[in-house]
Amino acid sequence: MIILASKSPRRREILGKFFKDFKIIPSKVSEESDALSPREHAIEVARKKAWDVYSREKGTVIGADTIVVLGDEVLGKPKNEEEAKIMLKELSGKTHVVITGYCIIHEGDEISNAVITEVKFRELSEEEINAYVKTGEPLDKAGAYGIQGKGGLLIEWIKGDYYNVMGLPMQVILELQKLGFNPWKK
Repeated sequence: MIILASKSPRRREILGKFFKDFKIIPSKVSEESDALSPREHAIEVARKKAWDVYSREKGTVIGADTIVVLGDEVLGKPKNEEEAKIMLKELSGKTHVVITGYCIIHEGDEISNAVITEVKFRELSEEEINAYVKTGEPLDKAGAYGIQGKGGLLIEWIKGDYYNVMGLPMQVILELQKLGFNPWKK
C-alpha cells in the first residue's frame, strides 16, 4: 500500500494519475530545517515527513517538500495577500528554481533525493499581480503561484519536470515503479 505523507491536493492529484490505491496520512512534523542548502532542506523535511508517518503506519510512504528559490532566498508560502504580491514582484522577469525533496520508505529502506526545475517568469504588471492575488490561488503555494492553475499565465518557460513545479516529480513515480508498483494499470 502506498501512503502519501501529505495533505497537498496537487500531490494527491499527481499520484492519483498513476496509482488508484493509496492512502493519505499527513505528517505532523515541522517544516523547519537546519540544512545548509535549499536542496538539503527540502530532502531533510521530506525525510522527516516520511519517517513520521512510517513510524505510525506500515506501507510504502512518500514524503515530499517543495520550495521555491530565487537567488539565495527561499520563498515559502505567503502569509497573506501583501506577502504574495511582494513575492510575485520579486519573481517578475526572473528565473528561479523549484526544488522538491522526496523520501520514499519501503520495507524500512529509504530512497531520498531532490529534483530541481528552472522556471522563468514573464515581466508582470502590477495589474496582473493584483488580479492573480485576488484569485486566492497564491496563498497556499510556495513562491505564491501554482503552475497548474491561473499561475501558468505568469510563466515564460520552464526547464525540467513540470510535475516537480506542482509538488511531486515524475522521479517519485519511477522509483515506485522500480519497487514493484505498476503505474500503467488502469
